[in-house]
Amino acid sequence: MRRFYTLLITLLLPYIAFHLFWRGRKQPAYRRYIGERFGYYPAVRAELVEARKVTTLRQAQGERINSTELAGNSVAPQQPTIWLHTVSVGETRAAAALVEALLQRYPRHRILFTHMTPTGRETSASLFGDRVLRCYLPYDFPWAIRRFLKHFRPQIGLLLETEIWFNLIAECRTARVPLLLVNARLSEKSAQKFARVPALTGPALTGLARIAAQTARDARRLEALGAPAVEIMGNLKFDIAPPSAMLELGVALRRDFGETRPLFLAASTRDGEEALLLDALSSVTIPGLLTVIVPRHPQRFDAMAQLLAARGIRYQRRSANHPVPLETQVVLGDSMGEMFAYYAACDVAFIGGSLLPYGAQNLIEAACLGKPVLIGRHTYNFAEATELAVAAGAARRVADGGELVRELGKLLADPAQRAVMAQAGLGFTAQHRGATARLMALIAPYLA
Repeated sequence: MRRFYTLLITLLLPYIAFHLFWRGRKQPAYRRYIGERFGYYPAVRAELVEARKVTTLRQAQGERINSTELAGNSVAPQQPTIWLHTVSVGETRAAAALVEALLQRYPRHRILFTHMTPTGRETSASLFGDRVLRCYLPYDFPWAIRRFLKHFRPQIGLLLETEIWFNLIAECRTARVPLLLVNARLSEKSAQKFARVPALTGPALTGLARIAAQTARDARRLEALGAPAVEIMGNLKFDIAPPSAMLELGVALRRDFGETRPLFLAASTRDGEEALLLDALSSVTIPGLLTVIVPRHPQRFDAMAQLLAARGIRYQRRSANHPVPLETQVVLGDSMGEMFAYYAACDVAFIGGSLLPYGAQNLIEAACLGKPVLIGRHTYNFAEATELAVAAGAARRVADGGELVRELGKLLADPAQRAVMAQAGLGFTAQHRGATARLMALIAPYLA
């Protein structure tokens, strides 16, 4: 069955190349580092060679190289490698506490991040700089995976969340690289898709060294697909600590947006949701209300600007980077890596991807900053976290845009109720921390 799967994706190779160049029209970053997606890493090799030259020169001059630098790109190729695969922005940000723990406990190792999207790669660059190495994970061709493993020789591999790649798992097992699926989550929808190909899914799950799921619900779905003895570790996203720089930026943004204006944040919105929000907000009579809309995907920033202009809405781009006049109705959050700052600045946050059936985005970041959360019905990607937040009083579920603006009006008119939800959010997130420590204990035997 895996041979048939490999043949199928090989036949799709022309489409894959076309897809990269097509995506590159709106996101030119998709046309960079294409060789890495097929297991060729000349740019990474050149970076390492140059970094080693600089390190050697500094050591020859008597300079002491600290452990943080040794954990990054300035390492020899034979240095043991801890490999983390995080597809895009959310998974990369979720790994922040884990990376800090790994750098501290294993200073002689280098950390390698692999991604599938340019935004994921940019996020790891902004979060970790040159303390880690980063590249794209090859597509799931056996020959490309073998080149990747031969080049980096990881001591251990950690796949975050729902990354089940059939050839990748098989090649790691052949190469005796322990590959763990951690912080694993599996929605009912994804479980149904994997269940359609049991001849592929079963061997892949049994080929993993360990599986650690976020929740008991995720564990049951994985075990139903053939995974042996899934452990429960909790969710790494609860261990995220808001960077002090983002909190300071949040204060500055609030000053620019207007410290006395009621501020509503629509975070990580998806295609079609912004129109629903704008329709609903058009009937709202909240004096001075400023809405900040941050689309989930940066390639939609310009499309969102066109939508606002077409509706005659007075808006301003965040990238303009100057104070927002009172007549401005909407700020378009066209920046990357500033979500914590947006949360810090707002009074109430709506979590996108939930008004329409996209499965929702992560509400934990808003809750851990003590922000009242509104979220729609479609939350299958974060089902348990959402249920816990609603039960704790940190979030309110809304059915549609009309109910959203009614709840928004109630919260903005009632500071005491916002304070109650803020405290509930802080308690809810504090209660569920600890996944990083459990994961560090899980991987320790592989790094002894």
